[in-house]
Amino acid sequence: MKLLRHKKFLQTVFLYSITAFGGPQGHYGMMLKTFVHKRKDITEDELVDYVSFCNMLPGASSTQTLTLIGFKRGGVPLALLTLLIWILPACTIMAGISFLLDYFDDRNMQFNMFSLIQPMAIGFLLFSSTRMMQISVKNTITTIIMVVAAISTTLLFKTPWIFPILIVIGGVITNFSKKRIPQKEQVSKKLNWNNIFVFLLLFAIAGYLSETATRQNWKYRKEMNLFENNYRFGSLVFGGGDVLLPMMYEQYVVRPESPRIKETKREVLQIKKTDFLTGLGILRAIPGPVFSIGAFTGGMVMREANSPALQLLGCVLGAIGIFLPSALLVLFFFPLWNNLKKYAVVYRSLEGINASIVGVMCGATLYLSKDIIMNATVTDAWIKIASILVAFLLLRFTKILSPVLVLVFLALGLLM
Repeated sequence: MKLLRHKKFLQTVFLYSITAFGGPQGHYGMMLKTFVHKRKDITEDELVDYVSFCNMLPGASSTQTLTLIGFKRGGVPLALLTLLIWILPACTIMAGISFLLDYFDDRNMQFNMFSLIQPMAIGFLLFSSTRMMQISVKNTITTIIMVVAAISTTLLFKTPWIFPILIVIGGVITNFSKKRIPQKEQVSKKLNWNNIFVFLLLFAIAGYLSETATRQNWKYRKEMNLFENNYRFGSLVFGGGDVLLPMMYEQYVVRPESPRIKETKREVLQIKKTDFLTGLGILRAIPGPVFSIGAFTGGMVMREANSPALQLLGCVLGAIGIFLPSALLVLFFFPLWNNLKKYAVVYRSLEGINASIVGVMCGATLYLSKDIIMNATVTDAWIKIASILVAFLLLRFTKILSPVLVLVFLALGLLM
């Protein structure tokens, strides 16, 4: 019954889940507009703190951030319900695509309706970058950290470890100065590290069962392999969907065709290249978390069974496997994070961490802008530049709601 008090919040989460285009970079801008400015569920400082914390963890960072917003409002039960509502629409769509893919005759079909969504999402990213810059970049050293992080992100955007490296370096640099934030005497609190063993135990069990099932040719080996693959992705991927997708491509498309696998005749999960790329194209055109690709790949690897029930099970296992580590990590470690922040060495690190996050967001803005503009004609490039600026200006100087802005750009896309 306590959850009924959060009915309006959950309704907002659902509306957000069906209008949040653009991946984690675009999601942060919409979070700022929706949960900070409109609803005031959290403050801008808290959002920056959540983003910093989640970017230090592997997994779906925007999903983890939204889960923490639910956690702050209603504890673990509301956090889990928030997570479920957030991932359900995107996972349902991608699961459905795994069933409908055979009917897509034109594999290069164009989604004109979504043609302006990506530049709009960059506008959201630009908006959130400028707002967070005002909060987190306040002195010379944080300015330098932000600029270096922005340049590094722009040049090395597809390098998996660039994001955690920048965050760690930023946190170390701001610890060289102890004058701004001196350590205050306080009662030492015992930190509970037991949760990390639960996470590692699940990781080890999933890996052991998957390998044993393959070696001993268990009846349900595919299901175990699928869950382990996605749990591993969700546990080890830093940098979000742009890092996850290449790893999945290697696992499901490249690896099954490798000489070693063919020589050993080992049965592994496989997806055809054309099917995988079609799924990726559709993924970019829908709202919600990029990690919802797990529902699609889960359904695709189980299609060979010619059983709709098993294919549906694959979609469910794929979604659970890829999102479960993100939920466990963020809910297990956030209480620990709150205790650690009370120590000056950690709080000083937050200066550099937050500045690095802003730099990463600025660099992502530049990289994504360059990426969509360079691959367009001159006319389309100017249209996309205008779309970025219009979205940013509307967010910055008006009170337009995020879902309304998305609908406007969807309508404009249809007219093009």
